[in-house]
Amino acid sequence: MQDDLFGPAPSAAPSPAPCPAPGKAGAGVRLAPDALQWQALAGQLPAGLRMGVSTWSYPGWAGLVWDGAYDASVLSKNGLQAYGQHPLMRTVCVDRSFWRPLTASQYAAYAGQVPTGFRFVLKCPSAVTDAQVRSEDGRGQSLNPAFLQPELAVSSFVGPALEGLGEKLGALVFQLSPLTWGLLSRPAQLLARLQAMLEAVRAALAAHPLGPQVIVAVEVRDPELLTPHLATTLRAAGATLCLGLHGKMPPIEEQLKTLRLLWPTPLVCRWNLNREFGAYGYPDAQKKHEPFDEIRSPDPHTRAVLAKTIAGITGRGQPAFVTISNDAEGCAPRSIALLAQAVAELAAAAPQRLP
Repeated sequence: MQDDLFGPAPSAAPSPAPCPAPGKAGAGVRLAPDALQWQALAGQLPAGLRMGVSTWSYPGWAGLVWDGAYDASVLSKNGLQAYGQHPLMRTVCVDRSFWRPLTASQYAAYAGQVPTGFRFVLKCPSAVTDAQVRSEDGRGQSLNPAFLQPELAVSSFVGPALEGLGEKLGALVFQLSPLTWGLLSRPAQLLARLQAMLEAVRAALAAHPLGPQVIVAVEVRDPELLTPHLATTLRAAGATLCLGLHGKMPPIEEQLKTLRLLWPTPLVCRWNLNREFGAYGYPDAQKKHEPFDEIRSPDPHTRAVLAKTIAGITGRGQPAFVTISNDAEGCAPRSIALLAQAVAELAAAAPQRLP
């Protein structure tokens, strides 16, 4: 990467607004008082950085995020308001939308529970982004006729998200599930379909007063797709690459090669699984990490490279959305705190560049 990748540094941006004091949340769920210890650190982070988790329903976060022990069902329904008060949690990735399209009213209910500066990362329904119709155990049964269909992407995803979330919509992620060899062997055709869908998405966003600020990102699950041709397609459609950090994809350093081809670009990253568990190691990770209250599989290397990437991209005025799963290191809130500390140190130093 060239040293001048990011160009001259912009004038300093204001620090994120202080988090409000913990207050009463739905069904009595409150922010843990100890979470306020991160308020000073939050003020040292780049204003364009938003970090968060992929879901918020973990009882093991008692004392870290929650003020006490709550059942997972209570947290799922009523924990978002308390979560949104955490100084370091300025976004969340809504995985639920991948499995079933959500309505504008469902999105609006989410928006009503978080502060003004909070932004959501949403995953497009698999009905659009999965090339196969799958059984309950995940096995492909037949080809999906709606795969990458522009009209469906807009009507089932973009439209309801914009209507329900408004200014709190931060990024739309189109995660392409593992593809069949028939599609992978014809990349030009595949990427043409992808570009057509993304252009329809971008057009729908452009037609909404708040749409142009929304980031559109594509996450792939096949390493073969990380090519200059993919970068060209994303750039032409006004989209970026979502870094997907898990065992099915190359490590972050390899994925950054494609991201560099898109510069200047926002950062969207989902750190889902520690690579030590392999491509299909989610059950093993869950078993090792439960109840998700401490770091049990530290990955300082990925954390360091990710911190340097964040500092470099935000240091040149681009926004960054980074969400972390418990399966990355064992406890997402603790991983976020460690990542925040690393980013703050780098942000205070000389301008960074992508590693």
